[in-house]
Amino acid sequence: MTARILIIAGSDSGGGAGIQADVKTVTMLGGHAMTAITAITAQNTLGVTAVHPVPADMVIAQIDAVASDIGVDAIKIGMIGSAETAARVADRISHIGAPIVFDPVMVATSGAALADAQTIAAFARLMEMATLTTPNLPELVALGGEAQAVRLARHLLVKGGHAQGDILIDRLVDRTGEVMRWEDTRIETAHTHGTGCTLASAIATGLGQGLTLEEAIARARQFVRAALLAAPGLGAGHGPMGHQAVRDLAL
Repeated sequence: MTARILIIAGSDSGGGAGIQADVKTVTMLGGHAMTAITAITAQNTLGVTAVHPVPADMVIAQIDAVASDIGVDAIKIGMIGSAETAARVADRISHIGAPIVFDPVMVATSGAALADAQTIAAFARLMEMATLTTPNLPELVALGGEAQAVRLARHLLVKGGHAQGDILIDRLVDRTGEVMRWEDTRIETAHTHGTGCTLASAIATGLGQGLTLEEAIARARQFVRAALLAAPGLGAGHGPMGHQAVRDLAL
């Protein structure tokens, strides 16, 4: 049966990140994407110009609609919108019993803030519930550092894309220490919008399809790298990746 992936995240009008990147990723990897939109953003490759949070009741209604009829094999959480929504979502998905990948979105690639201090504080419960939390290095700092984050999360994928150097290192860690690491040469491109969303959705799809956590991460990293190399070069800033060009990749 096709893996059913519930995506709880914000909409990106430019199509490079958020719900739009998530749906493309799940589809390209053979899953069925369902959505609960938490916020509407006006953005393009140059930045975010407006954010409109969706009321928490409506977010929960979307989750209930798809979970009660279609069912859920894995959940990906991205931009959460507000502290109230974070708490309500945690309450609701705790009853679903599917693997959860939480991408703690705080800042867009352009630098625009997508979560306030109260919302970031509410991330703790989602981290405790999630199978995997996928912070980049600035997000890890905002969460209190690796030592603090690993006390909350079951597993952390510490993404190294914001580090200096030609070699990019992603590290899977849990409360016992480092479980696994992946190293690759950095792909030099400005078209990196949506990399975090894409990675988290790809991992969630793998988990929904029955891959182990390590297998799901490894395949997701391949997918992101292929999409970066296939970026269509759109926009004057941080452009979208080429998700659709990955359809023939043996993943």
